[in-house]
Amino acid sequence: MSRIGKLPITLPQGVEVLVNQDNLVTVKGPKGTLSSQVDTDITVSVDNGVLTITRPTEQKRHKALHGLYRALINNMVVGVSTGYKVSLELVGVGFKATTQGQNLELALGYSHNIFVALPNEITATAVTEKGKAPVITLEGIDKQLIGQVAAKIRSLRKVEPYKGKGIRFVGEVVRRKAGKTASK
Repeated sequence: MSRIGKLPITLPQGVEVLVNQDNLVTVKGPKGTLSSQVDTDITVSVDNGVLTITRPTEQKRHKALHGLYRALINNMVVGVSTGYKVSLELVGVGFKATTQGQNLELALGYSHNIFVALPNEITATAVTEKGKAPVITLEGIDKQLIGQVAAKIRSLRKVEPYKGKGIRFVGEVVRRKAGKTASK
């Protein structure tokens, strides 16, 4: 059996999982509600606060789907109970970030400011401390959506290897290059 797929998911206090006949899994918790369509071959069952996922055969496709749907449902359970948080830092002279509602305004060294419209499911905060790089914090319940928005923001100014300027995740290690050396 799949190592990931066979692990049971214990539901935290206040989290409720509903499974329809169409294999639509809906997870409700204190932070919100998420739902996902599960393949009809995979069986999802809830017993006494423990969610288990089973597959019908040992086919390669079923093995892959077994682990995939277990991970996706676990991400939904964690999201509605505790939520997800991703932090990005802007490293560079004059780099700034401000939030106005669901809009994020970035000054990244271009001739113009960049405006990013955030989805309603995500809340963003921008903090600038004196002597430190500005930090953007994204919070929400959908792990996939937060990762996608963070990757989109990061792609606006990727970290370059010579000076290390750009947008990076907090704690990310950037491999630096030496650059040109003087002749002789």
